Amino acid sequence: MLFSRARTIPFQLRLLQAEDASQLFYTIHTNRAYLRQWLPWVDGTLNVDDSLAFIEDTITQYKQGECVVAAIWCENRIIGCIGLNNIQTFHQKAEIGYWLSRNYQEKGIITRACRQMINYAFDELKLNRVEILVAEKNRRSRSVAERLGFEEEGLLRNYYRHRQEFVDVVIYGMLKKYWKSS
Repeated sequence: MLFSRARTIPFQLRLLQAEDASQLFYTIHTNRAYLRQWLPWVDGTLNVDDSLAFIEDTITQYKQGECVVAAIWCENRIIGCIGLNNIQTFHQKAEIGYWLSRNYQEKGIITRACRQMINYAFDELKLNRVEILVAEKNRRSRSVAERLGFEEEGLLRNYYRHRQEFVDVVIYGMLKKYWKSS
């Protein structure tokens, strides 16, 4: 066989629960140097209590219909997170955010997890628009949006501050009428 298909790694998305705090913190901590390159919240996650506070906040926001945050589970451990954030039911839109442990990169996990979350946004939440906001220089994350067929819609200059510098962010958008679920 000249070409072999890469083995698809199975994973599950599960809403974060309080009992996940230790494992979530461990994953963040062991990937801290890698994650902090793009994610401003990493430096503020210093212990299990910080992860627990984050989880409790997401549970509250979930109950209020403002977000859906799930852990990405693989091989009985948390390897990342994905979420629909800033859900606006009146405008029928949300932002998707994600991160993944370094050892699980380039295996198609985030792309497939995004597909699941986007299907949920359009089919279950009846949203019309999903956005992905990503640091302009974060090529890996930008390629996820592009692989999913999101359209690059613009540049938000100095959108947030990270490690004493302002970061430009590219906004990608997907409308329900253009989404090809799979």
